[in-house]
Amino acid sequence: MKPIWIVDDDQSIRWVLEKALARENFATRSFSGVRDALAALEQESPQVLVSDIRMPGGSGLELLQTVRDRLPGLPVIIMTAFSDLDSAVAAFQGGAFEYLAKPFDVDKAVELIRRAVDESMRGEAAYDERVTETPEMLGQAPAMQDMFRAIGRLSHSAATVLITGESGTGKELVARALHRHSPRANGPFIALNTAAIPKDLLESELFGHERGAFTGAQAMRQGRFEQAENGTLFLDEIGDMPFDLQTRLLRVLSDGQFYRVGGHNPLKANVRVIAATHQNLESRVRQGLFREDLYHRLNVIRLRLPALRERSEDIPLLTRHFLQKSARDLGVEPKRVSEEALAYLASLPFPGNVRQLENLCNWLTVMAPAQTIEQKDLPPDLTPTQEYAGESTALVASSDGGGVQTSVPLQNGMANTPASLGGMPAGLPVSVWENGLRTEVARLLRENTADVMDELARRFEAAVIREALDFTRGRKVEAAERLGIGRNTITRKIQELHLDA
Repeated sequence: MKPIWIVDDDQSIRWVLEKALARENFATRSFSGVRDALAALEQESPQVLVSDIRMPGGSGLELLQTVRDRLPGLPVIIMTAFSDLDSAVAAFQGGAFEYLAKPFDVDKAVELIRRAVDESMRGEAAYDERVTETPEMLGQAPAMQDMFRAIGRLSHSAATVLITGESGTGKELVARALHRHSPRANGPFIALNTAAIPKDLLESELFGHERGAFTGAQAMRQGRFEQAENGTLFLDEIGDMPFDLQTRLLRVLSDGQFYRVGGHNPLKANVRVIAATHQNLESRVRQGLFREDLYHRLNVIRLRLPALRERSEDIPLLTRHFLQKSARDLGVEPKRVSEEALAYLASLPFPGNVRQLENLCNWLTVMAPAQTIEQKDLPPDLTPTQEYAGESTALVASSDGGGVQTSVPLQNGMANTPASLGGMPAGLPVSVWENGLRTEVARLLRENTADVMDELARRFEAAVIREALDFTRGRKVEAAERLGIGRNTITRKIQELHLDA
């Protein structure tokens, strides 16, 4: 193994690191300045370079830049006694492996150097996971293979398809794949999230409007049905469509024609409709929230996307794919994941599904300190429950998979913010809140209350959202951000739980 180079004008720093690394059986070579190190670099190269940032006769950042140009795979650790933001940013922008502020703990410094050596050894093994082209969808799990086969069988059909699955599973990807491999592939693919459009505007979004149809309608406007002519219209979150608009959609699907808002002339709709929802439409039909005839009209072909926890064997494959994609987007070298870290990721539930995993990979591409990601490099909210300063933290994730979350402090065993809407964090100490919940469960069971789980979940969600809205003085977007859920989710929940008042 090549020696570890130490570049520092402070003799005591060089001596301490030399002795500490010698105890770990690492060979070292020391330099008192940048010029000597650059001269030696003409003849040989180190396994890892550890350099001070400010020295007489040259800067460690200049040395870092030279090393980046000549030996792009060499890990460089930058040290400095001036632990300011500019120094740290400059070090990482220059491609440093890690930034070490003085004074430092010697044992931690040795551990960091050991990790850099491991990284260097992996780089020398020419380990490369680059892919030549980006596939539409990935999945080796049986459920995903069934999905691929279904898309293949539907490739010659223009039948209406209903895609179900939890938020973040990739329903729009399936819809795009169905379009791309259909007879309408040369036509447009138009997507509309029906939960994201206010009720008063949704009709115009779908069917368009004539000039003067309502205040502000200064010109005729085509709706999504017209825009999708000879192609595919994807209606996401169809379960949230207002009841009166469901009637108009049913008429289009039945008769193949529609009217613009304020219009009197029927227009033909040569459009394939693909709908998606994370909700149980059968339940919404029973509750009178969704038209049964529309449900049957949409439910011609039904495809269910599995949750990520149901296809955990795909997590390593997806992780590598998303790291590659994130690296391409940022123009950096793709990072790798150790087998131990992959195994740990595969054991996580990922309530936000594939979207949450993709967001995690984006975070790791930017924030992980080494090219090879270890379990300890994962965000704090993905590590096991930790105790600190008399409080504890637990894994939390938004119900709509909005992204990498932070740990929530727990006081007296109870979270200040809910871990997920509709459920309690697992593995927490028994608390006053839990004991009160158990008492209420016992009461409901004694009274033979029907649907105890649904009743409690609704009350829990209502209490959490009311409190968040009170805290933010009714500002929905801020309340959603505080709770760690999407703005569409909180709007939908407010409607479902009748919290508008």
